[in-house]
Amino acid sequence: MPTYSVIIIGSGFGGQCAAINLLKRGISDFLILERRDFMGGTWCQNSYPGAAVDVQSPLYSISSEPYRWSQMFAAQEELEAYTNHVIDKHGLREKTLLNANVVGVAWDDSEHVWQVATEAGGTFAARILVNASGPLSTPVIPDFPGRHQFAGAGFHTNGWDHSMDLTGKKVAVIGSGASAAQVIPAIAPDVAELHVFQRTPHWVLPRPDRRFNRMQRRLLGIPWIYRMLRVLIYWSLESRVVGFKYSQRALNFSARRKALRLLERQVPDPELRAKLTPDYTIGCKRIILSNTLYPALAGKNATLYTRDEGIAEINEHGILTRDGRQVDLDAIIYSTGYDATDGVISYPVVGRDGRTLAEAWAEFPRAYLGTTIPGFPNLFIVTGPNTGIGHTSAIFVIEAQMRYLVNALHEMDEQGATALEVCPEAEDRYTTMIHREMERTVWKSGGCHSWYQSKSGHVIAMFPGFTFTYRRLAGSFKREHHILRQVEETGR
Repeated sequence: MPTYSVIIIGSGFGGQCAAINLLKRGISDFLILERRDFMGGTWCQNSYPGAAVDVQSPLYSISSEPYRWSQMFAAQEELEAYTNHVIDKHGLREKTLLNANVVGVAWDDSEHVWQVATEAGGTFAARILVNASGPLSTPVIPDFPGRHQFAGAGFHTNGWDHSMDLTGKKVAVIGSGASAAQVIPAIAPDVAELHVFQRTPHWVLPRPDRRFNRMQRRLLGIPWIYRMLRVLIYWSLESRVVGFKYSQRALNFSARRKALRLLERQVPDPELRAKLTPDYTIGCKRIILSNTLYPALAGKNATLYTRDEGIAEINEHGILTRDGRQVDLDAIIYSTGYDATDGVISYPVVGRDGRTLAEAWAEFPRAYLGTTIPGFPNLFIVTGPNTGIGHTSAIFVIEAQMRYLVNALHEMDEQGATALEVCPEAEDRYTTMIHREMERTVWKSGGCHSWYQSKSGHVIAMFPGFTFTYRRLAGSFKREHHILRQVEETGR
């Protein structure tokens, strides 16, 4: 069985950040396992029309890997190019095994290694296991009655069918979240009929995008200017936490008023405007940034269906609505999200003493710093429970997690330890603090149910505070919060 110092599961930004930090530490004995036949994660997989980032690109990038972006909010094609640039610069293709879908991992406490089994039959071992599969990697399609009877094309935005030409077709988009908000304006000019099935409306704010001219792109190539721009963007976005957590009144006064002005300006029909007006506090669900969504929904070829008018069943010809209308279709596009909370890790994980992660997370997913779990030594989860953010770059948080990972590896080397795990008491104090702080946020008290919440009702996806607070917590390794062991020890 091939044995590595580190195995990284997933080759998106989380896996790339882990690999870069290992290389900086002088650790080259690692393997990246990627379940697809290409590397890159989200921005190589999600190639649907209109796909783009909703955080300014100079900040939504790896801090040590600046780039001369063509626009403030990069489109999917440019993000894919950036991803491949990072992969090739650091020689990560040579460290990656493609088509290696992980089907299970188990901790061997006699040898202090993780055994990793793949669907193709290959089995590997590693001293350290880093799960970087990402929370938005397992698409979900609800089990609508009759879904498999539909004779037309049907696919999730995560697996866009590029062989399907939608020009002149009757198309339904099921869902109204971030992906739908990008797909709808992109395909609206080409389709004959656009039927959008909305469960709940989202708050929409203008997208402050701009293209960079040649001189500005040259300036982005100057390191200190790039860093300064990152700092300015970071603090402008970080201020939003005040509204999300400390002053919903301020959030309503500023962001809600701006959203309502956009809605009134772009949707003249009062009936449609009413359907698109949320009844919950802005920020409770993910805020959409778009200048084109409302005009597309107000177009002559578009029809919006609310929850009451929604899907009764899917049949051979299309969708039968709850109010008895038959909508004949050529294609159904599912923009129905991901299993981002209860399904953070999609494969079985067996830790020390044979305890499974499913058992440890029976009530709800939880982890110290959203990264390590009692009873699962040497396992580090990138973008684990309560590490998400609704206002800034996810890569900022990923890089904070890397500080914790590197410090943990350093401590193991210093102590001559072969296994490290967080103490149950430390994880419990941390998780209790997280959910106590969460009570003050709009995600908990804003009057909506979103994918931020697990089945238990706990808000699992988000970190309830400033990202600089998380970075400080993750950057300060506390030896007393961890158990370190050597391989010859059989007990704790």
